[in-house]
Amino acid sequence: MKTLTSFFNRVVQRYLPDALLFAIILTFLVYLLGVFFTDNSPVDMVTHWGLGFWDLLEFTMQMTLVVVTGYILANTPVIKRLLAKVSTFARTPVHAVMLVTIVSLIACLINYGFGLVIGALFAIHVAKHVPSVDYRILIASAYSGFLIWHGGFSGSIPLTIATPGHFLEESMGVIPVTKTLFSPTNLFIVIALLITLPLFNRYLLKNAESQLEDRTKWVIPNEEAAAVEHVTPMTPAEKLENSRTISLIIGIMGIAFIVYHFAVNGFNLNINIVNFIFLFLGILLHQTPKRFLDTVANGVKNASGIIIQFPFYAGIMGMMIHSGLSEQIALWFVSVSTEQTLPYLSFLSAGLINIFVPSGGGQWAVQGPIMIQAAMELGADPAKTAMGVAWGDAWTNMIQPFWALPILAIAGLHIRDIMGFCVMILIFSFIPISIGFLLF
Repeated sequence: MKTLTSFFNRVVQRYLPDALLFAIILTFLVYLLGVFFTDNSPVDMVTHWGLGFWDLLEFTMQMTLVVVTGYILANTPVIKRLLAKVSTFARTPVHAVMLVTIVSLIACLINYGFGLVIGALFAIHVAKHVPSVDYRILIASAYSGFLIWHGGFSGSIPLTIATPGHFLEESMGVIPVTKTLFSPTNLFIVIALLITLPLFNRYLLKNAESQLEDRTKWVIPNEEAAAVEHVTPMTPAEKLENSRTISLIIGIMGIAFIVYHFAVNGFNLNINIVNFIFLFLGILLHQTPKRFLDTVANGVKNASGIIIQFPFYAGIMGMMIHSGLSEQIALWFVSVSTEQTLPYLSFLSAGLINIFVPSGGGQWAVQGPIMIQAAMELGADPAKTAMGVAWGDAWTNMIQPFWALPILAIAGLHIRDIMGFCVMILIFSFIPISIGFLLF
């Protein structure tokens, strides 16, 4: 294990470029695959790329706000004290890694956006409390909790097919979450990862300790907002900027809508309402517009990678979908499937496609119709087949920088700092996921 971990770390540190360059290289690869393995000409592939380039603008803004609003809330005095207090449960590096993994898993099980932010912010507080911990593994542990998201309460595929009127309703009907999220297969995988992943990350830490480089290289970001100069407001504008009343009124309006949302929709914790909650709690807890805006100015610096890189992934998705590459991959796996193996091969094919189409909803729109049609023709369980796609999407996120960008932005690390450990997590998690689909 130590040799394997060391090998992947050396390879990643030496050959893995910055996350933006990774996206550009992936763009070149998909372009060439489309030219040589489909009927699309070089001009067609450029067209697919350009037309798809801006298709993730809404999602880009959502993920930008995940980082910014998470930073805003984390820098309120109340939340900083709370995270710091919980972090005191970690007294050794081993405790630190296991605690961060558990918190991240539970948070991502509740909601993926919530989990991405909380995992990273909590890891920073734990690192300050246990400075001897390997910061790289701590952040990799925070990201590892994301493995569980598509088997949790914000999983886009199980929630989509449980919604009346979804686009595959005519072929598969409405599938309740009792047959997806609460199926024996999903429950086994979720419980297995909740138990074993903290232990595996502990094992990673133990095997990497002797090879840890100079600790001063891994700088833990200072999450303190810029100090606000306390002066007596003089002008009407300064009085407005420092008004507690304005923050209180707009904050109460936000809280009122949050209450209304849950009263009408139940426990629908989607990414928009998570951002909304973080934003308005941040406004209330910072107390004045000036303190809030000073924190926002610092927070937006963390989101630059997301703003620039997500359009490149949208372009890659455009080439994959419109060239037919993603459909060809899915059809090949279907061609070698049987009634018993289709759900598991759906998992494997989704894992491969996810490297190029790192979006659960986008991937289901492409792969879902193919897999469900195959399930109906072969007599396979459509609910288990859908969950195969869901877990494949979640699994290879461990080696896809797309979803790691928010955590890396908050933590102040580069993708190469954690990717070697994430490869090991990918290999390990393959075991419980495979057992779940093959035996349950």
